[in-house]
Amino acid sequence: MTAPPPGPIDDPLEDAVNLDDLEALARERLTPMAYEYYAGGAGDEVTLRENRAAFARLSLRYRVLQGADRRDLRTTVLGQAVSFPALVAPTAFHGLAHPRGELATTRAAGAAGTVMILSTLATEAVEDVVAAASGPVWFQLYVYKDRAATEALVRRAEAAGCGALVLTVDSPLLGRRERDVRNRFHLPPHLRARNLLAAGMSELGPDRHDSGLAAYFHTLLDPALTWADVGWLRAVTRLPLLVKGVVRGDDAARALDEGAHGVVVSNHGGRQLDGAPATIDVLEEVVDAVAGRGEVLLDGGVRRGADVLKALALGARAVLVGRPILWGLAAGGQAGARRALELLRAELDLAMALAGARSVAQVTRDLVSGIDGCGRGCTSGPLDLG
Repeated sequence: MTAPPPGPIDDPLEDAVNLDDLEALARERLTPMAYEYYAGGAGDEVTLRENRAAFARLSLRYRVLQGADRRDLRTTVLGQAVSFPALVAPTAFHGLAHPRGELATTRAAGAAGTVMILSTLATEAVEDVVAAASGPVWFQLYVYKDRAATEALVRRAEAAGCGALVLTVDSPLLGRRERDVRNRFHLPPHLRARNLLAAGMSELGPDRHDSGLAAYFHTLLDPALTWADVGWLRAVTRLPLLVKGVVRGDDAARALDEGAHGVVVSNHGGRQLDGAPATIDVLEEVVDAVAGRGEVLLDGGVRRGADVLKALALGARAVLVGRPILWGLAAGGQAGARRALELLRAELDLAMALAGARSVAQVTRDLVSGIDGCGRGCTSGPLDLG
């Protein structure tokens, strides 16, 4: 009897059909403490849930007979060309997900043709990450009580070759993330915040009564940060600057007044002030306030290509994607992180085709309405999204 031909080799990454599938794979591979650190939010996690639910409340009023046989997903962000309008958001401690940590993530971003935004709290040094990159790397910055240490970190990012700074402004103190409190979150001994070694700030050990990250923020980060510090940062760097953590139009306009080149509409993934609005719900207010003076990006709750389409239609230049990249990294290292980006890109391509948009420039405000009808401004003309 002839033996049957061997069947296909199972590949869990290829079997994943959406980003939630990657999360399920990641949960199997991560330690409980690491999974809950990545997945959790602040307080009752209302904002964490709302970031996703708010996208679901928006409808897509698609066009038909638009000849959308070919789609062009390319755009630019701060002048940087990307293959599609999704960037890798800054998230901390990739070494918890995979031994190669941020090195694997940045290689995945480069292979996908997009930007890697490296966290200050990375487990790999900025110099090593940029050296490993095949695409652009930007640097996310926290401002420390020690301004000299902060400036030194900016100089390192510049010297390494980072293309922009992303200043996080929604964390004067760390939101109370109860999962992390219960787990006494800390970095294992083999991991460090490698960008802070010279400043003596690299260790993040356990705390008897709280998350080790909360103790770190309380000790080292500056809760007295004001708008004047945005001006200070503009004076000490030549790099383009995005202000991340904005959920109000007036704050977005002030950021531009202080010299920022754009803002990221973000509530820190629901990890800071619980009860903050979902980012997609305030995006249009921020876009209106910025009034074309700078670029507007968004993060929080993006899990589908249709979510990206909705954000673009409401005026975002691009979105930032955080947790799904970590799920891919944990599930399969560099290949897993790239798979996350590929899944999102394929979904956006399909959504554009079905909505009758042949390019990012054709993703216009009239494509989106709320569940109660057309919504404010839905018949306005195209936005210049590049």
